[in-house]
Amino acid sequence: MRKFWKSIFINPRFFISLAVIMVLMILGQYYPAFYVSAQLVFWLFLLLLLVDLLLLFMGRSSTKIQAKRLLPERFSNGDINKVELTFLNRFNYTADITLIDELPVQFQKRDFEEKFTLKPGQEKTYCYEVSPVMRGEYSFGALNIFVRSPISLISRRYIFNQNAMVKVYPSYIAMRQFELMAISNRLTEIGVKKIRRIGHQMEFDQIRDYITGDDYRTLNWKATARKSRLMVNQYQDEKSQQVFSLIDMGRSMKMPFNGMTLLDYAINTSLVISNIAMLKHDKAGLITYSKTIHSMVPAARTGRHLQSIMEVLYNQQTDYKEPNLELLYAQIKRRVHQRSLMMLYTNFESLSSARRQIPFLQRLAKSHLLVVVFFENTELWNRAQQKSETIEDIYVKTIAEKFVFDKKLIVRELKQHGIHAVLSAPGDLTVNTVNKYLEIKSRGLL
Repeated sequence: MRKFWKSIFINPRFFISLAVIMVLMILGQYYPAFYVSAQLVFWLFLLLLLVDLLLLFMGRSSTKIQAKRLLPERFSNGDINKVELTFLNRFNYTADITLIDELPVQFQKRDFEEKFTLKPGQEKTYCYEVSPVMRGEYSFGALNIFVRSPISLISRRYIFNQNAMVKVYPSYIAMRQFELMAISNRLTEIGVKKIRRIGHQMEFDQIRDYITGDDYRTLNWKATARKSRLMVNQYQDEKSQQVFSLIDMGRSMKMPFNGMTLLDYAINTSLVISNIAMLKHDKAGLITYSKTIHSMVPAARTGRHLQSIMEVLYNQQTDYKEPNLELLYAQIKRRVHQRSLMMLYTNFESLSSARRQIPFLQRLAKSHLLVVVFFENTELWNRAQQKSETIEDIYVKTIAEKFVFDKKLIVRELKQHGIHAVLSAPGDLTVNTVNKYLEIKSRGLL
């Protein structure tokens, strides 16, 4: 019985009808004709209420409305993800439907409501989009369906798909986008530059017959003398090089940009770089650190290696502590023996903070090819471009220009110490980092 009463909700038409009856009864105290009308309206109201209850609850009404929420296995962080809802009306009348879906608390949306009608036997599909900006587990509540008959004095509530959970992973949609562009040689469409290959920084593959158009510089004269015909050396890109993504989990990476943190942008980019490196036949690895080493995935190129990297990245969070680069250097020296490309994702907000870390970066750059990837402060950059109208505006603009210039000084100082640097706005981080990786591969620096 308690379940029955919990499923009943009163519609505004119910209260309007009661208000009309009360007005007629009050008027009936002075005019008898209104009292008779009030009695007739009251009994008509009770009859309609009974019919409404029968329409909504009579027979096997629990299966008269069917609804289902179709969720993907995972969401992509920072991207648009679709949620699909399906409905089926098995009542023998046109039902008015009010849909209320209980979205995860991370979306902070408490007014999700849709209204529509379903004809007898009609099936309907409804889709809506969500854009998560945090990684982790997202729990959906109940899918609430409120059904009204043509009388519409009351509604019946149906509950479907309670306690559904979806994991939000780093942006695998962007990863697939770059993967498809790389396979189809269309990376320039999303801002990735074409880098001209310099020299022959490639591995020897085989000796073969000369074909018109081959580079004369690859002629193998000893093989030509033996075979009495022109022979050339064939090369292939160097493979099985190690590419590590080193992600700073310190408090500076918690800075927000367009709803996401700098850490989220770094994680999304590292996933793209790992995938492209494996497409280039390199081995991808991962290290996350702050005051301690959070996780380490050795460089590999096996079938499920990318999934292993994604599983590690999906639940990484900052611990609001200062990063320990000395510990990172010691870990790499002990665990990584082959010269590798180290893509270090971090953030420097001042020149002094960068100078404190340069000695450790230099030690790391002696054994590996180090690329430091850090972020422009777009808020300060925009403020530095604004016109000044008051003395206070001039002061704020000057300070903003000083911090923007400091970022450029950090890039120059890193280069002076033989360390590659990428300074990028968070929104352009993936494209700029991919460009740097392709430049390093084309120049044979690794």
